[in-house]
Formats: sequence, structure tokens, C-alpha cells
Amino acid sequence: MRIRDAAVLVTGASSGLGREAARQLAGAGARVIAHGRDTAALADLAAGTGATALPADLSVPGEAQRLAEAALAVHGRLDIVVNNAGQGWAGQFAGMPPADLDRLIAVNLAAPIALTRAVLPAMLGAGGGYLAFVGSIAGRTGVAGESVYSATKAGLDTFAESLRFELRGTGIGVGVLVPGVVDTEFFARRGRAYERRSPRPRPAGEVASALLQMIAHDRAEAYAPRWLRLPVAVRGAMPGTYRGLAGRFGGG
Repeated sequence: MRIRDAAVLVTGASSGLGREAARQLAGAGARVIAHGRDTAALADLAAGTGATALPADLSVPGEAQRLAEAALAVHGRLDIVVNNAGQGWAGQFAGMPPADLDRLIAVNLAAPIALTRAVLPAMLGAGGGYLAFVGSIAGRTGVAGESVYSATKAGLDTFAESLRFELRGTGIGVGVLVPGVVDTEFFARRGRAYERRSPRPRPAGEVASALLQMIAHDRAEAYAPRWLRLPVAVRGAMPGTYRGLAGRFGGG
């Protein structure tokens, strides 16, 4: 997938991994359209990269459709879409406020599906493109205390996999980035700081580089760091052993 001169929409670009991805894409010559909720942070990103800022709150019904229309109007096309926007919530499921449950499902799962539906006809008409989805190791293994977040990422993962089968032969690639712990504001915002000694959080720039490599080489998936393939493989091949280990060492 050619990144230089590509029209690229990055959701959740006002901070964290999305911001680093937008910076690296702009540095690689892409025409970046940056989405986020923080208008000041988006303006700062746009000033430093030349990106076009499109603020929107994807938890609001209809905003994904509006964002897609606005993004397509910037350059008359979208070659790459990075579905990165996401929110978290940490704690026991029984105590999770209904409003937070609805918000996670809306932002993490419903919005990227709606956004993809809105941009896909234009990509099909152009005969090519790439749809990137930022998943999570939590969506492939499950994490204690993050049941809804894990479920939304698992749903996004399966949506992307199914879509990849449907789009075979169309020239449109679909890829899922599976990051582990990333050193961003995500953990503070979810309501509980990251306190485990291992694995260590990875720099957002490093994970963003893995995302760009996945897009550039039209890969179906990428793990960041790569060793995260191991627990996923153990869970698939020996689920009983995996659950025993997860119960012993902690799943959250």
C-alpha cells in the first residue's frame, strides 16, 4: 500500500497512539486527516504536520457517518482509514455504570463499523484502499477487570477478519494491529493506572511504527510487540493450560 500522497483518516488522533500514527504518516508523505475530541490538541497536531483537523465525538449517534462524509470531502477520496479511536473502563463488571458500558460499545465497536460502512463504497469505486483497525491483546485473550473493553476489541477483530474475506479481490486490504500495553494516557483515563511490573508499556511511537509497517506491506495483522503472538498461540492450542497460567499470574 502506497503511503506517500495517500489520503489517510486517523481516528483518535488527538493523543496517544493515534497522534503518533498521524505524525508518522504525515512524515511518510501522507495527506493526513486527523480526528479527535480535543480541538486544541488537534489544532496543535495540524500545525505541526499539515494535517486537516476534524473534531467529532464518536459516542454520539450519527457522528461516524458525518465524519466519513467530511473526511471524503477533504481530498475527494480516502485511500487509508485507521480506526484507532477507543476508550477504556477498568473495574468489576457488576459495578460498571450503564452509561460507561454504552459508551465503550459505541466508540470501540459501533463507530468503526459505521465509519467503515460509510467510506467503503468510495474505496470500492476507486478499486483499492486499506482499512486498519487498532485492536488489543485484550480482545484476543481476555483481561480481568476489562470485560466490556475486551469484548468490544474482540468484536472489532472478528468484524475485520470477516470483512477481509468479503473484500478479497477488490484491491482493498484489511489489517488489525494487536498492541499490548502502550505508554499513553489510556490507563489514567480508564479509571485505573497500569500497575503491573510486567510487561512494560511500549512507547507509542514504536507501536505506531508497527502500524505503518502493517499498512505499507498490506498485512492482515501485526503484534506490537511481536512476542504477544505467543500467549495467543498458547490460548488457541492449549486453552486449559492458558487459563491455568492466566489464573496463576493474573489476567489483568
